[in-house]
Amino acid sequence: MNFIETKLKGVFIIELEPVKDERGFFARSFCGIEFKDHGLDFSVAQSNISYNIKKGTLRGMHYQRKPYEEAKLVGCVRGAIHDVIVDMRKDSPAYCKSISGELTSGNNRMLYIPKGFAHGFQTLEDDTTVIYYMSEFYKPESEAGFRWNDPVFAIKWPDSRNMTISDKDKAYPDYVR
Repeated sequence: MNFIETKLKGVFIIELEPVKDERGFFARSFCGIEFKDHGLDFSVAQSNISYNIKKGTLRGMHYQRKPYEEAKLVGCVRGAIHDVIVDMRKDSPAYCKSISGELTSGNNRMLYIPKGFAHGFQTLEDDTTVIYYMSEFYKPESEAGFRWNDPVFAIKWPDSRNMTISDKDKAYPDYVR
């Protein structure tokens, strides 16, 4: 596994290192020792799968508030997504800043998102499946989020015309710093 730190401290793109043969390939998608070697204390409490029927489906922007903040390891196992994370740590120099990138079933990349970040994505293909590993159990009372088009963050989405968004995600209020 190759860990590439991003401009947001603690966020890593993880490139899998597939071993290929005539059958296909095999690659590790998580190794506790390698994560610790990169200063990441990550253990899995829960795993979720998000299946998305239509290209343009947007899920986000979501995070968990203290004391149930969660770190995530996100990968796309079918299709492709435009993935976005936002630093919600008020004491961070990158507070309210975001990064984005593509995760696809073919690029062998995952994204490690530490505690204190919001996360969302838009599908770039029909029939896209995303897998998440979380460090904490989901607690509905700690759930938080902001709208995909909140002007505080000015996130650039690949396709803002043909979006499928849940009523819940549409109803998030503007974020107040």
